Amino acid sequence: MQSDKNIPDYLTDDFSMYLENMSSLTDPENPDLLANYLSDLFKQLDTTPLLFTGMIDQLAMAITTKIRIDSKNLALLDLTQEPTWADIKPFVGVHADARACITEIMNSAEYELKMAVLLIHYYNRYDATPLKALDDDDDDFNDDYGSDDFDENY
Repeated sequence: MQSDKNIPDYLTDDFSMYLENMSSLTDPENPDLLANYLSDLFKQLDTTPLLFTGMIDQLAMAITTKIRIDSKNLALLDLTQEPTWADIKPFVGVHADARACITEIMNSAEYELKMAVLLIHYYNRYDATPLKALDDDDDDFNDDYGSDDFDENY
């Protein structure tokens, strides 16, 4: 994964839910848990393509294994402002067994599809490695505990 910690404001809430859901289903002791869940979620979506209208994180999970995003070239776009579907559509490939479902979503819930694709794009590029703490310029404060300058009778 590449380092991309700057999730645009228009995606932060949905991205947070998507990241939490994907992380909670990633289990080293049960490596098939996530794959099975995503597969079951897509089966539900395939039966009812508009099932996740209004639930962008769930839609993203359902289609995550059914689309391929050219994130390298999509990242060249300025995504700080919300793009249109026409802007990102050229960077999205759809698996043959999901075309009818994705087409239905595109025709009836384009906004949700666009946002789901962007969630997947940012998730694929997201680096969850914690940032190192910055050096504290007030390090001398921590050394003062051993000094006699403190009044113990406050």
